[in-house]
Amino acid sequence: MSEPIQPKAPSLLDSLLPLVALVVMLTASVKFFGDSSSFGPNQIALMLAMGIAIIIGLKNKHTWESIEKAIVNGISISLGAILILLAVGALIGTWLLSGTVPTMVYYGLQIIDPSWFYAATCLVCGIVAMSIGSSWTTAATVGVAFIGIANGFEMSTAVTAGAVISGAYFGDKLSPLSETTNLAPAVAGTELFAHIRYMLWTTIPSISIALILFLVIGFNHSATNTGSTDSIETLTSTLEATYNISIINLIPLVVLLFLAFKKMPAFPAVAIGAIMGAVWAAIFQQELIISMAADGLKGAQAIIMVVWTAFFDGVVVKTGNSEIDELLSRGGMSSMLNTIWLVMSALSFGAVLEHLGMLKRFVDSILKAAKSTGSLIASTVATCIGTNLITADQYMAIVMPGRMYKEEYSRRGLHPTVLSRTLEDSGTITSPLIPWNTCGAFMFGALALTSYDYIFYCFFNLINPVLAIIYGYVGYKIKYISETQPA
Repeated sequence: MSEPIQPKAPSLLDSLLPLVALVVMLTASVKFFGDSSSFGPNQIALMLAMGIAIIIGLKNKHTWESIEKAIVNGISISLGAILILLAVGALIGTWLLSGTVPTMVYYGLQIIDPSWFYAATCLVCGIVAMSIGSSWTTAATVGVAFIGIANGFEMSTAVTAGAVISGAYFGDKLSPLSETTNLAPAVAGTELFAHIRYMLWTTIPSISIALILFLVIGFNHSATNTGSTDSIETLTSTLEATYNISIINLIPLVVLLFLAFKKMPAFPAVAIGAIMGAVWAAIFQQELIISMAADGLKGAQAIIMVVWTAFFDGVVVKTGNSEIDELLSRGGMSSMLNTIWLVMSALSFGAVLEHLGMLKRFVDSILKAAKSTGSLIASTVATCIGTNLITADQYMAIVMPGRMYKEEYSRRGLHPTVLSRTLEDSGTITSPLIPWNTCGAFMFGALALTSYDYIFYCFFNLINPVLAIIYGYVGYKIKYISETQPA
């Protein structure tokens, strides 16, 4: 009986070809399709690049059966995220119908000043995310409300999205309730609270710089734009005329945040929030629901059908003001289907590259050139970002580089918290900056803006990895295993 043929390890050229092809196609996608690139063109680019990788794998004696199994396994890790995406789509739909999001927007317009709006957005999102340990839940709830408030102030929704994401990932990164904050020290081999304390050295300066930048942008807006008063009055009066605005409408938000704080898993917590939104809509927004029902429908049937539709297809509100209608008309599970397509395409591509050994080939080449502590940390940051780009999953961007670099950090006498901090400084917080990553795709589904719109305003997410590299090269707050070595 003949021995099975052993697949060949990929050459550096083999590993580079799919990535170069992907970069070229994604660049062309953005150039030709612009803001619509995430609605199909990017998915096709990912699938074609995966096809190139598969051809190389077959050349290197991998079987189609093994490659297909890797693709299925790669997609399977996203199923939890897909369930959350569908639940968030339903939540946005029912919360718009129930008046929960409009009420947050209404009260936000009353108490927040445009001059410090961006900084307040970042800070509030940071506090909420730290309390509940979830950047996704934060963005899908208070983040959505801040986008609405930005419209009322005639402020940039792109900058607002950057502030939401900066704050959400700052809070998530430091929260002991966060999955990624628990995952990074587990992979690196250190203790949770030692990891959180050590992260403060890069995280606090990064968020401080981000808040200053958001304040500067806000003050400049306040000085140059004095015409937002009419817009605010129009939005608040339209909200009052369309919804029954009441503090009671915020109860679904309070319940969801409480469930998240109690560490209920994200999918059931968000699903309960969506169901509460539907109940609240049926009780407190009956007049609006009847006006939205199809001709001939009335009473209980009209309420049931409109609320039911909010779950799967969102809501369409008609106030007579097209800008306000656009703000209030969205949500539903169907609004997340394109995002799910993007996530599945990206994870399939990443799974193939990992299975064929192409990712490991890159890391082996990087380690040969990483001679100093600074270059090792810079290499780790680059690998985490690259893994986010290739595998489209922030958990993979923590686990894979963590496994790959753990032995090298230990060999050089570096404390495990150095690795765990670097994984979070790069793997966790760069994920929403990539359109096809699960986090970038989620932010698009929740905030209705792509990372192409907000990437340059996610100051915290951009500054933190750079600061981590600088610390590595200057030797600042680099901890060693031996107490006789510099701390």
